[in-house]
Amino acid sequence: MFIQFVARLFSLNGLVGFCTVFVVTHVHVAAVCRCGYYQLQQLRPLTRFLSTAAAETVVHDFIASRLDYCNALLYGVSDWLMCRLQSVQNAAARLVTGARRCDQITPILRQLHWLPVRQRVLFKIAVLVFQCLAGCRGYVVSIVRS
Repeated sequence: MFIQFVARLFSLNGLVGFCTVFVVTHVHVAAVCRCGYYQLQQLRPLTRFLSTAAAETVVHDFIASRLDYCNALLYGVSDWLMCRLQSVQNAAARLVTGARRCDQITPILRQLHWLPVRQRVLFKIAVLVFQCLAGCRGYVVSIVRS
């Protein structure tokens, strides 16, 4: 409903596609962040009873699946939206390692072997392009060739 309102508002200027994509992307990022923080809040009491490896696996499965869902569509979005997604991943890394908020996050992400969100997007696109060129995904190759 909100997206249709914005589309009608900007249809006179010919910006319907741009505004719709921006609003949909903004709504998607907000939903991912909300769900990610909620899941982290639910997992926080459980991590005390799990080993470090088990906590890393559980948190990574929940958060990475949220961050990786449709993330190829996030290529080229604003730095502000990427920072919001990165903050969810940073909070997950801090939960797993028990790091404080003032600790540097880059060494923690390297220790966990987690790519930052922007690099995850680029990696996913690179893998999809490789699979398309290598012929691993027949339906994508047929779409590209036609």
